[in-house]
Amino acid sequence: MGRVTAVCVSEKKGTEKRNVGEALFVEQSGIEGDAHAGNWHRQVSLLSFEKIEQFRAQGAAVDFGAFGENLVVEGIDFSSLKIGTVFKCGNVSLRLTQIGKECHNHCAIFKKMGDCIMPREGVFAEVLRGGFIKTGDELTIAV
Repeated sequence: MGRVTAVCVSEKKGTEKRNVGEALFVEQSGIEGDAHAGNWHRQVSLLSFEKIEQFRAQGAAVDFGAFGENLVVEGIDFSSLKIGTVFKCGNVSLRLTQIGKECHNHCAIFKKMGDCIMPREGVFAEVLRGGFIKTGDELTIAV
């Protein structure tokens, strides 16, 4: 079981996302108003709160959304899960579709720190069932 610590969106691809606290997740599309929404397998990105904290402990001053993640969740190590894992958060259902991603152009975080956790720790999901997710909500792995 995990707890949502941030819900982040950005209007343009390639920019940091900002924590908006709550968002509408649209079935087979993604987050309303987010640049990465669409009919593809990377509708929503998730990152573990603990991985961000470990990175901060190395001296990185990063806010939630800095890695381009939509959901920051405490209590779940996403990189340890399998493709196809389903998450539930209230009425919303998400299915894990990809673990990590290739970083074609090193981001600002990589240029400053010499490392970025999103390519190996971030995961992507598609929205199976829509609804609202907000900071403080419980995210569980469906059995």
